[in-house]
Amino acid sequence: MKKIAVALVHGIGNTPADFADAMIAELKQRFESANPGVVADDALAFAPVYWGPILQTPENELWNRLKKGTDMDFIALRRFMVSFAADALAYQPLPYERSKYEEVHTVFAESLKRLAALAGPTAPLVVVSHSLGTIVTSNYFYDLSRPKLIPAPVQAAMTAPRATALERGRTFTALYTLGSPIALWSLRYADFGKPIQVPSAPVKPDLAKHGGWFNFYDPDDVIGYPLKTLNPAYKAAVKEDRTLNSGGILTSWNPVSHISYWTDNDVTKPIAARLTALSQFLNP
Repeated sequence: MKKIAVALVHGIGNTPADFADAMIAELKQRFESANPGVVADDALAFAPVYWGPILQTPENELWNRLKKGTDMDFIALRRFMVSFAADALAYQPLPYERSKYEEVHTVFAESLKRLAALAGPTAPLVVVSHSLGTIVTSNYFYDLSRPKLIPAPVQAAMTAPRATALERGRTFTALYTLGSPIALWSLRYADFGKPIQVPSAPVKPDLAKHGGWFNFYDPDDVIGYPLKTLNPAYKAAVKEDRTLNSGGILTSWNPVSHISYWTDNDVTKPIAARLTALSQFLNP
């Protein structure tokens, strides 16, 4: 059976190593329910892109130093915002300092290498990314599309002597962004920037129709935004901006909804359905 490779990229905050486990379990369950007799592990290969530890230690130190100052109100909200801002600023490359950017992207490369081994070097690649992880994903595949931009540590992490098609992004078929702040990052560019191409150009049209870029956001999430309205390029690149009510009774109505996407039914059901359609296309 031909497999689909699925990478899961987390976002801001003190993220545990098992951040992807609950979503993976739910996607597998939904996939098997839609495909009687098919074992999810035979059709899907998963790999988390766990970059959080690279930035968590300096972020914790920053917060500890801030707490030594004068009293602060709204501590929980401040901690949330410091987590977002600190991660974002530390990750963003500067002209003379790119170490964190390169370290994060090296983790991404290592995850794609694992997927190529699990699913096969030409398996369709699906990426599910959340929060700042959507920025990481966009930057990573932008760099892959322009090989001169690929940092040396990332090149070293890719399979020697030659990276597989999957690792080079040539099989990148579908992208699901959850609570994405890409709209905020677009302020850095003229006319709000240029999106990455999903599916990538080498993906054949008959496969490409089962892919595309789907953006999920909760209107109560102050970090997640629609993308299709940014400019004509994003309108064409993103198939759908889908709103949802992320989280439970205590989180769905406020900014904490930002951390509640991973196992929300309005996220896992459509992703599992599209994985099912893609797998059925690959295995008629």
